[in-house]
Amino acid sequence: MSRIVFLLINIFLLIFVATCSTNNASIPYYNSPDFTPYFLTNGKEIEKIISHKISDFSFINQNEKTISNKEIEGKIHVANFMFTSCTSICPDMTGNMKLVEEAFSNDPRIAILSYSVTPWIDSPDKLADYVEFNDIKTNNWHFLTGKKSEIYSLARESYFAEETIGFSKDSTDFLHTEYFVLVDKTKRIRGIYNGTLMLEAQQVVKDINALLEE
Repeated sequence: MSRIVFLLINIFLLIFVATCSTNNASIPYYNSPDFTPYFLTNGKEIEKIISHKISDFSFINQNEKTISNKEIEGKIHVANFMFTSCTSICPDMTGNMKLVEEAFSNDPRIAILSYSVTPWIDSPDKLADYVEFNDIKTNNWHFLTGKKSEIYSLARESYFAEETIGFSKDSTDFLHTEYFVLVDKTKRIRGIYNGTLMLEAQQVVKDINALLEE
């Protein structure tokens, strides 16, 4: 009997250690539109293998303030692409992004960037009305508008916003995607999530917390 108990204890310990190892696994890096994950922890390997970073940008937010890559320097940020007149996926995405907002409200280490894919319609005033309608009060969630070509180029070439088709699509094609993209302090992509699903938004929160510990 004692031998059986001993074996059961050892099995339990092995399962416990394996679980802890999985929980402590690094958040992957993504370097291309096919979203092949790279699990790297060595700084030299990261610099050698992960060349892709979010490009420089400059847009206007709902408060008519210029938000550029300088505003997210050294910060973790989550990006998505939406438009205020969208009645399909956007309300769900905004509702789920609020889970991220509530978890890191006004945390200076975190930024949320929601880019309008109809910037010719979504003026700062319209974005401000959208923010008010959705009862968004945090200072670190920016709804951005600007030149269509620049937003679409950034979406497809930097954020790989439309999955595997990525930047191969023509810039005139309408951009409509449900994905949240998680970017670390070094502007490297670390996660992609279905923004219409609450469970995925909750995973974003967990992954941000993991990145804060890196």
